[in-house]
Amino acid sequence: MTATAGPLVAHRLGRFVSLFVFGALLWLAVTWSFDAASLAVGALLCAGVAWGLRRVELDEAPLLLAPLRLAFALAYLPVLLAYVVRANVDVAWRVLHPRLPIRPGIVRARTTLRSPSGRVLLANSITLTPGTLSVDLVGDVLYVHRICVPEQDPDGATERELRKFEFFIRRIFE
Repeated sequence: MTATAGPLVAHRLGRFVSLFVFGALLWLAVTWSFDAASLAVGALLCAGVAWGLRRVELDEAPLLLAPLRLAFALAYLPVLLAYVVRANVDVAWRVLHPRLPIRPGIVRARTTLRSPSGRVLLANSITLTPGTLSVDLVGDVLYVHRICVPEQDPDGATERELRKFEFFIRRIFE
């Protein structure tokens, strides 16, 4: 082992531990199950993901262990879930409506997030919400395909909707 290998191994071990702890807390928050089988499956999954990502540069991973950031991450889950449920109802209504009221299109929205991980989480949150799909992320501009583009100020309307997600994501990553 060379003199520089020691700090690199410690850095990767720290990253593994950070990812494992974050994944385990996320697993507990999502499953809310504390029986032995669930905890064992969660530990195996978290260890596998953390091991697979141990060499990936995730500068923000240790930040997620800060209690306030972790609290915002856990608070973001029900907020995202509420928007996903609301969007599911909206898409179901549009599909079942006799006139099929859709106006699909791609809109441009600027994000105020500076963190690359925060921007990716925002794009993924949009994609998880039915009726929307993140098409591209170029710098601070996000291109979003919507099932129904608002007639009045489509880009501005999309940006206003993104701000609800950005409120939590900024407190998690920035």
